[in-house]
Amino acid sequence: MIRCIAVDDEPLALELLVDNISKVPFLKLVGTCANPIELMDLLQRQEADLLFLDIQMPGMTGMQFLQGVSQRPMVILVTAYEKHALEAYGLDVVDYLVKPVAFERFLKACNKARELHQLKQSSSATGSSGAGTSHPGVETPGYFFVPADYSLLKVETAEIVMVEGLKDYVKIHLRGNAKPVITRMSMKSIEELLPPQLFVRVHRSYIVAIAHISSVRKTSVFIGEHEIPIGESYREVIDQITGKH
Repeated sequence: MIRCIAVDDEPLALELLVDNISKVPFLKLVGTCANPIELMDLLQRQEADLLFLDIQMPGMTGMQFLQGVSQRPMVILVTAYEKHALEAYGLDVVDYLVKPVAFERFLKACNKARELHQLKQSSSATGSSGAGTSHPGVETPGYFFVPADYSLLKVETAEIVMVEGLKDYVKIHLRGNAKPVITRMSMKSIEELLPPQLFVRVHRSYIVAIAHISSVRKTSVFIGEHEIPIGESYREVIDQITGKH
């Protein structure tokens, strides 16, 4: 469970943020604040793993907080302004969300925070010490959550056979399930959630699990009896997988 704090000086924006947090099963809201001054006081009393932080606030902006506090939880910025994005990523934020935030985009940011949080926990469990230490053996979590059927559905990465794009939706085909999971996400969004060493984009509308590819032809790959087209711009990556150069 990721303990989080929501910070926004606008009551309605804070209410919407709290509502989104309540819909994500691995988030636990432990506090809310109207500005970074209140936040610094709260952090003295309450441990937190993640901050949802607005930028334009009275007294101290979110950017000033980031620049002035070196030891802090993970941060997802939630703001009405796009202009601070480049500077924000230089301050090591998890993600940068521009209001109004679609829940799909919010969930994507939360999944990124969860992966980072679990990597940190895995590193601590192996007795790591000292900044900059590399842990190549630490794996990212083997699941993520997607909105489906009026809830958040946990999808195990190892169970995914392929992903099929359908305009504003994707169909996630799972091993042993005749009925795919249908969720309102873009192909780009779900591609970013999948380990690149295990999945390959073969077409603008298809991502396949490499382990489930049974054969490859010039213009298609096969997963069992299912033939999936290879897009012209994706042929090179297939050649790399098959060792054909």
